[in-house]
Amino acid sequence: MSGRAVVIGGGGTGGHLYPSLVVGRKLREIDPRIDLTYVGTRREVERTIMAAHGVRFIPLRIEGLKGRGLRSLGALAILPWSFVQSFRILRRTRPGLVVGVGGYSSGPLVLIASWLGIPTLIIEPNAAPGFTNRLLARRVRKAVVAFDAALPYFRGKGVRLGNPVRDEFRRQPRKAHGPGLSVLVFGGSQGSRVLNAAVTAALPLLAPHRDRLDFAHQTGRGDLEWVAERYRESGFGTGRVAAYFDDMPGRFAAADLLVSRAGATTTAEITAARKAAILVPFAGASEDHQTRNARALETAGGAEVIPESRLTPEVLAGRILHYLGHPGELEAMERSLQALDTPDAGDDIARLCLELMGGGPEEARP
Repeated sequence: MSGRAVVIGGGGTGGHLYPSLVVGRKLREIDPRIDLTYVGTRREVERTIMAAHGVRFIPLRIEGLKGRGLRSLGALAILPWSFVQSFRILRRTRPGLVVGVGGYSSGPLVLIASWLGIPTLIIEPNAAPGFTNRLLARRVRKAVVAFDAALPYFRGKGVRLGNPVRDEFRRQPRKAHGPGLSVLVFGGSQGSRVLNAAVTAALPLLAPHRDRLDFAHQTGRGDLEWVAERYRESGFGTGRVAAYFDDMPGRFAAADLLVSRAGATTTAEITAARKAAILVPFAGASEDHQTRNARALETAGGAEVIPESRLTPEVLAGRILHYLGHPGELEAMERSLQALDTPDAGDDIARLCLELMGGGPEEARP
């Protein structure tokens, strides 16, 4: 077993991948000798993101089990192969630590590692742990959480260090709010049909103010064409409508207001970037964790939450126009987010990883 090799597993969405990349980057900053291997799913969005970052990435043949109805039978059928593949990855890489960042692909990997006696760590970024991390709670050495509410799930193994966020979100210059309003709409790396439908239905109501409104909209691949058409029909143009934005930190910097889902990585990035947001939690999220994430930001004064049950074109257009006329509220929301930020989360998690591997930061340096 190599003390300098680390395997980081987890995936399903970009929200799982980006924290894993942050942790890997921080580990290499402390100890360049660390040999990293990332494990995720076969989804195209994961392959694209990991290829863009030039890291060693191994996709597992695995699918989610919870909330998939009859499709869960197919996922169960391939689960044994996922365990076999995970064992082979660990035998080949011989890591000194396995880190799970959530998502169903981390389950077999972390579980096999615990059976083999390899130190294990999971990262739980949500206020309520997901299905996979709840199953792994008994097996892992440590669990990093972003919210105090998640600590009881891990029976003394949990430590609150925050959610690792890319440094690029904090490095963006602050934007002065003028007479216009730039709105960034996104539903995660795969997009959100609910958000896409609500925003495009609100566009005709916002059209009289189009000279003071500017939209950037990440649609996801499946909805790009019809969303772009709705922007054209409403007179807003389509220059900033895309299936996926590669430079999301830059998009955050250019925006005055975000309209988004409330996944853990999204809310952490909103907090790090100090951006006012209208959050629409995904109603089908496991344990309703997106609502808990969103309410944490709203309680701090940094976001407004609109449940899917209240998301109408009239409500959404009304709130966007409200912020168009009250830029001071945007500034107050941005200031409120500072209390929630954990700027050292990535560094602290990397140090904990090294401790679990048997050497602290000082020992790890060449």
